[in-house]
Amino acid sequence: MSRRLVNVTLDNLDDLPHRCRACVYWELDAVAHDRAVKLGGPALEKEAWVSSTLLEWGSCGKIVYVDDVPAGFVLYAPPLYVPRSTAFPTSPVSADAVLLMTAHITPEFTGGGLGRMLVQGVAKDLTRRGVKAVEAFGDAKGAAGGCMVPADYLLSVGFKTVRPHHRFPRLRLELKSALSWREDVEVALERLLGAMTPDAALRPA
Repeated sequence: MSRRLVNVTLDNLDDLPHRCRACVYWELDAVAHDRAVKLGGPALEKEAWVSSTLLEWGSCGKIVYVDDVPAGFVLYAPPLYVPRSTAFPTSPVSADAVLLMTAHITPEFTGGGLGRMLVQGVAKDLTRRGVKAVEAFGDAKGAAGGCMVPADYLLSVGFKTVRPHHRFPRLRLELKSALSWREDVEVALERLLGAMTPDAALRPA
């Protein structure tokens, strides 16, 4: 089973789940969002947002594929590009951080570590660009099917709470620690695989 992580572009935007492809919860403020939905054009607004963010700031999302099937995605950008980021009781996002807007793994691929793979891909990309941290508004109720990432999930992949709230805590991931985690895991895997004989490595689990 092959896995690959690619940047979100206008060419692969349609690989997002249909509901997410037409969702502009984060990309527009509340008034513009309601207007876009009423006029039936949220998918075009999504495309316009991705296009302008790519041109002005650069990569703003990742899609993970399993055997060439889109299995999940994540979107992120500086809060300046995310109008909805000012609407939370735990706003604003820290000046040195990029906002992780939303992340989603399709149901048939959950539990396989793809979410962590997406977060690590974001961390690697942003570290190269000199960003110090990623922040996110978590959903403490963990509501399924929403546009927000459950707070418990964010905590499980290394985020720490910086502004508590009963529903929408703001969490932060220091990118230096995220990459250290990645390197530690890679070292552990190399040691594990190095201790196995070729025959044992090929034997079914």
